[in-house]
Amino acid sequence: MTVTPPIRQTGDLMYPGHVGCPGCGAVIAMKFALQALGEKTMLVIPACCWAIIAGPHPQTALKIPVLHTAFATAGAAASGLRAALDRRGDVETVVTAWAGDGGTFDIGFQSLSGAVERNEDFLYVCYDNEAYMNTGVQRSSATPFGTRTTTTPGKGWKATRKKNIVEVLAAHRIPYAATASIAYPDDMMRKFRTARNLKGGSRFIHVYATCPTGWRVPSDMTIAVARLAVQTNIFPLYEVADGVRYTLNESGDRPVTDYLEAQGRFKHLGEADCSAIQAMVDEDWHLLMRKIDG
Repeated sequence: MTVTPPIRQTGDLMYPGHVGCPGCGAVIAMKFALQALGEKTMLVIPACCWAIIAGPHPQTALKIPVLHTAFATAGAAASGLRAALDRRGDVETVVTAWAGDGGTFDIGFQSLSGAVERNEDFLYVCYDNEAYMNTGVQRSSATPFGTRTTTTPGKGWKATRKKNIVEVLAAHRIPYAATASIAYPDDMMRKFRTARNLKGGSRFIHVYATCPTGWRVPSDMTIAVARLAVQTNIFPLYEVADGVRYTLNESGDRPVTDYLEAQGRFKHLGEADCSAIQAMVDEDWHLLMRKIDG
């Protein structure tokens, strides 16, 4: 793995106008990411909200090349695109797969795991809105415990924990993995610049992207909810180098009820349910701290 000189941060690489919902966290995430990555970037976008947000062909809200691909194939398509650019001698352009949680945690996981096991030279970004939002708020394995969705039987809310995708990717011993949040733009853009400047291996960034529509929050609460996720340690910000070296960037000590009570998707939860979620968050936090301190 080699490190290239820092890439100059560019201006806005999105045109004014897209078809995202008001307050869409995924749109904010794309805006910050492209500012950090720069114009020498090619996106691979599988089926997800962003396959729609960018606009119908031949229109686009993005000022960089985009390859739309099937739901399950972002990792494979990005691998092939990287190989094609290498064949042309283009080692500057960064291939970036940009997928939702469905195309990362679930349907796209096989091709992602295969690609990073080969240590393919690309950046994979999951903008996580914690459900299949584009098709009607169906649960995914990124959906947290206690969340009400349109496809949760029984109690009507998900009774299993969210998959820890960063730990899964770190277990592949890739050069770089990190969490990022739209509520912390400086931290987020620094991580995207770090991922861009690393060459010769797979990089993964898990971005927290609020969905006002699916989470039942006002559109002007997008950033506030994202900040609460970090402040309650539901989504701490950290980095993992080579799968073993952990660095904590941002966390908090607020109770999880501050986060849960701000969203309609958790309104059905009782005190015992909230206490159970707090215990899960505390457990995950202690496990993370053992890796950071170790």
